[in-house]
Amino acid sequence: MNPYWLEEPSPARPETKLDGRADVAIVGAGITGCSAALRLAEAGLRVRVHDARGVGEGASGRNGGFALGGGAARYDVARETYGAERAAAFWRWTHEALDQMAELAGDALRRPGSYRLAGDEEEREEIRLEYEALREDGFAAEWLDDVPGGAAGRFHGAISHPHDGSIQPARFVRRLAAAATAAGVEIREHDRVEDVEALEADGVLVATDGYGHGLVPELADLVWPTRGQVIASAPLARVLYDRPHYARQGFDYWQQLPDGRILLGGFRDVSILDELTDSEETTPTIQSSLESFLHELAGEVVAVTHRWAGIFGLTQDMLPLVGEVPSRDGRVWVAGGYSGHGNVLGFACGALVADAILGDLSSPQLRLFDPRRFF
Repeated sequence: MNPYWLEEPSPARPETKLDGRADVAIVGAGITGCSAALRLAEAGLRVRVHDARGVGEGASGRNGGFALGGGAARYDVARETYGAERAAAFWRWTHEALDQMAELAGDALRRPGSYRLAGDEEEREEIRLEYEALREDGFAAEWLDDVPGGAAGRFHGAISHPHDGSIQPARFVRRLAAAATAAGVEIREHDRVEDVEALEADGVLVATDGYGHGLVPELADLVWPTRGQVIASAPLARVLYDRPHYARQGFDYWQQLPDGRILLGGFRDVSILDELTDSEETTPTIQSSLESFLHELAGEVVAVTHRWAGIFGLTQDMLPLVGEVPSRDGRVWVAGGYSGHGNVLGFACGALVADAILGDLSSPQLRLFDPRRFF
């Protein structure tokens, strides 16, 4: 079955053709590539985007539709790992990115907030530490001993994040692509890149996240392709979940869409080694787990209308890789490795790497995400 998000027709966009060499060639027409392309074109550069599929048809159209602030690690863990000042700056930067996305997204983005749920007493203690760290550093968060709606009475506490949202990711990326082409970007869909050095451009940005593994060999062991599987139900007549929910360290995540469907992803830990792959095939083991949990969430047996898988890039320290690829003489850049949080981080890192290509290296996030930390 096709991803639910990609069933929406792709709107027409301006056609742009560049003659000759580009200033920057971008591999990947997802959220990162389109964000970077728009930023670079608005600065006056000649930009050409290549994608093996259509715009937004990779990870950007195959995820759970969450738009969350922060990173993949819990905030208290991020403070301990990256340092308190760096972690706080990182979190605020993602919140600013969400606000910027809202200005561009229109009805592709809703901002009802999100719930991070504790599946057991151990997780309750862990996310309570996160909540206290967030409040200590001035972030808006609320602690709930229970949550309303369909999750009531089933979990052991929750953090309410009022800044978060839900996104129709394919719609948003297609709007970014339309803005980019209006600014002069050429987008070549169904144009697979096999060799970044062969691209007709002064510089190259690889923005494929977990796809294209091995396209830049130096990064092959740093960004691990990882599969995420998702299902969507037939529409329900009642609203059980009014915002994105996620539990069990993010292994389970779900939301109810405006048309009443429950969209549910996760359970990667049921067969975790099998999910370290770049194959988009769904598997019976995880699909069965998802379907069983869907019936629990709905309180009844409900039909599954959509099943799909997408690939995201996982990194060892749960931080993206953004910057120059070492040993490529400043010609090849990368932005990816979002560890499952690519909707907001992808947008933000696209703009970040574009600014770096333009010569602005002032952002503290560039130092935090620098690929050279692994070399």
